[in-house]
Amino acid sequence: MIGVCAVTAPRAVAADRPNILWLVSEDNDTLLGCYGDVMAKTPTLDKLAREGVLYERCFAMPVCAPSRFTLITGMYPVTCGPAQHMRASGKIPSWLRGFPAHLRAAGYYTSNNAKTDYNSPINIQEAWNVSNRNAHWRNRGPGQPFFSVFNHEVSHESGLFPSNEPSLFDPAKMRLPPYQPDTPEIRADWARYYTRIKRLDDQIAVKLKNLADAGLAEDTIVFYYSDNGGVLPRSKRFLQESGTHVPLIVYFPPKWRHLAPASPGYRIKEPVHFIDFAPTVLSLAGVKIPDYMQGRAFAGAAKAAPNEFVFCMRDRMDERYDMMRSVTDKRWLYIHNYRPDLPYVQPLDYMFQARGYQSWARLAGEGKLTPATAMFWGQKPTEELYDMLADPDSVHNLAADPTQRQTVDRMRAALEKRAVANQDNGFLPEGSTLEGYAASRVPGAFPIERVFALANLASERNAANLPKFIAALDDPCEPMRWWAAQGCTMLREQAAPAEAALRRRLADQSGAVQVVAAEALARLGKLEVALPVLERWIKQTDTPPFAVQAANVLDRLGAAARPALPAMKKALTAGTQPYSVRILTHAISVLEGREQPLVYPAVTGPDQTQSPNQSP
Repeated sequence: MIGVCAVTAPRAVAADRPNILWLVSEDNDTLLGCYGDVMAKTPTLDKLAREGVLYERCFAMPVCAPSRFTLITGMYPVTCGPAQHMRASGKIPSWLRGFPAHLRAAGYYTSNNAKTDYNSPINIQEAWNVSNRNAHWRNRGPGQPFFSVFNHEVSHESGLFPSNEPSLFDPAKMRLPPYQPDTPEIRADWARYYTRIKRLDDQIAVKLKNLADAGLAEDTIVFYYSDNGGVLPRSKRFLQESGTHVPLIVYFPPKWRHLAPASPGYRIKEPVHFIDFAPTVLSLAGVKIPDYMQGRAFAGAAKAAPNEFVFCMRDRMDERYDMMRSVTDKRWLYIHNYRPDLPYVQPLDYMFQARGYQSWARLAGEGKLTPATAMFWGQKPTEELYDMLADPDSVHNLAADPTQRQTVDRMRAALEKRAVANQDNGFLPEGSTLEGYAASRVPGAFPIERVFALANLASERNAANLPKFIAALDDPCEPMRWWAAQGCTMLREQAAPAEAALRRRLADQSGAVQVVAAEALARLGKLEVALPVLERWIKQTDTPPFAVQAANVLDRLGAAARPALPAMKKALTAGTQPYSVRILTHAISVLEGREQPLVYPAVTGPDQTQSPNQSP
């Protein structure tokens, strides 16, 4: 098998190999002193940056599990779908293993304390000598080099949920970005966030002191990074900078400075990505990088040329579906929204435990959002383009600016090239038999170029494309039919000429196609044929993805789904998949008046469509 590096018994260890230590924080972006944030109190990390190399443009997937798949494999999660979804299990090829296994084969001791969360059946015993909360480099053999990971949960999203946690910061002094409303809850979230980051810095200091006290500081290359962007509203889960731009500092002691890409204190502007971490560690350790890895080493003997572009993906987050792709270079951030009809903010159960999101929803319901704070609360444009140097808050969308036509074209082309190279499984419906590394690569099974082109047409929401959707509804290829039906769904009442073709798809061999065809017909007012299909799928416990997809549609239909209320209640008590339970609980509560639906601002302009929580 091309690219496979077999794991064998450890060979004799060369005397001169660096130890490598990863200090990982959760859910925080670059709001640190060394990245120019004047509010942060991070003396330890600031010192590490002064003595090490700071990467100004490091990017991650916008949520932890797909990010960890990227880190452990050196591959994009979309190559092994459904690993790109949050809380999924990617279908990986039999030869794929976590990259620490290659270090073990070279004689390294590998320890992981303690998170795995790899979104795939990676063999943890093969990758790690020890992976638990007691794992430590101290337990290695005499003279054995180590690769050790310590995960710090203090900055995790759940740290915003307690209401009585004391803060070291004054909420009144917080600087709020223009896209967030100024509410007491959001200010309190910011103060809690900075408090947690201060505690994180203290914990990092302890880890570094332990290393020095053991006499290992001069033999150890230290990475500090965060697993994804922050948790303040409009960060984690989203592809704006606040959700994907993460800190990365690498310290090279004098003994190993020849492996560094730059001198101490240098700030590297070229973009790097989590896809690059696995090959970089192997490069630092002097271990051959397997051919299958998709990233580039940014340090060490095998250091490669800098990236021109890096890529991020967002698909299902827990129980709610959406799909976005982004391309970033040193200056520009381009985002393509493949379901622009869906609002940025959906009623995601876990996310809405944060009082900041609750307060934003309250203002929206009261009609008190400003134009700036309403931008993120409604439906999305198909394309977004931000100048990260001039607009770090990502609030001025330049995608339609004629002076940036070449930039948009360049980013679009880069996205298509990467999607095709990845055989991007996000363009398949979750639950498809084509998902995975092997199945999606069967010649002719998943014509990614055709599917990509149709998905782009669907996301335009242009009625002129309807004849192409009608034709594709009868295509023998499942993802072509799926995207054709989504194109009709996004056109709402303009898709009326597709009714007959959509009705045929209610008996499609793919459950995912049935569900989206039912939504398209419901948007045309054909509830008598659409709702029975959705009711049938929410009862199916043996096909969870299709049940979750159907539950999402019923929730989006709002009052129009009222005739399905008895079926929703029955499904709720029948051992339904947990994500379906969350969605159906929300939908039933709204229909029975015990909970208010999220209110979205009116949409104007070329992307205007009906708000998703209104009936057709």
